[in-house]
Amino acid sequence: MTSPTIVFITGVGRGIGRQLVETYLARPNTTVIGSVRDKASATGQTLSEIPTATGSKLFVLSLEVSEPKAALTAVKEIQAAGIDHLDIVIANAGITGPPGFASIDVVTAEALTECFKVNTLGPIFLFQATKSLLEKSKDPKWVVVSTYISSIGLLGTNGMHVAPAYGISKAGLNWATVSVHATHKWLTAISLHPGLVQTDMGNAAAKSFGMAEAPTSKQASADAIIAVRQDRRFDA
Repeated sequence: MTSPTIVFITGVGRGIGRQLVETYLARPNTTVIGSVRDKASATGQTLSEIPTATGSKLFVLSLEVSEPKAALTAVKEIQAAGIDHLDIVIANAGITGPPGFASIDVVTAEALTECFKVNTLGPIFLFQATKSLLEKSKDPKWVVVSTYISSIGLLGTNGMHVAPAYGISKAGLNWATVSVHATHKWLTAISLHPGLVQTDMGNAAAKSFGMAEAPTSKQASADAIIAVRQDRRFDA
C-alpha cells in the first residue's frame, strides 16, 4: 500500500485553511494535521465533521503560532501520534491586526507587534520545529501563505499601500521564505499569494478597495495553492 501524504496546515478553523483541509481530505490516502488556537472550541470541534476519502484522516491540535515554543510542543504531539515525517507544511495562520486596514499614519504599535508575532515569527517558529520531520520526507515542501500587499514592487499602486501592519509582516515572511529556500537545497520552499479570497479577511480587503466582495472563492484558492505545490509552478 502506498504511504499516505502527510500535510500539516496551521490556521484551519475557517477561511482558506479550512478549505485546504476539506480539499486534501477529499483525496484518498491523505493524513491532514490541522491546527487551531483551541481544538476544544466550537470551531475546532466542527472540523471532525469534514468528510474524508478512503484512507484519509484528520488530526487536530491546538497551536498558538505566536508563542515561541508552541510549535515544538505541537511537533511532540504529532510524533506521539505515531507520525514520523511531514511531506508538506503550509503556514497559513495569519491576522490583519487591529484596526485592520488602517493607513500608515494611524497604524498602532499594537497592530504592528501582533502582526509581526503571528505573521512573521509564527512561521519561523513553525519551520524550526517541523524541519526535522520535513527532512524525513522523500519530497518535502514548505509553503507559506503570503499576500500581494507585501510586494514592495506594487506598493503605492492599485491600493497596495493599505493594511501596513499586515503588509510589513508578510514582507518579513517573504524574506524568511527566501532564506529557507537558499539555505535548504533539499526542500522546496514557496511563498504565494492565494488571491483576494471570499473569507472574512478577504471580503474586508475587497470592501476597502470599493468592491462588494472578494472575487476568488475559497475552493478556487485552495485548488490553486495545491496545484502550485504539486507542480512547483507559479502560474496556477
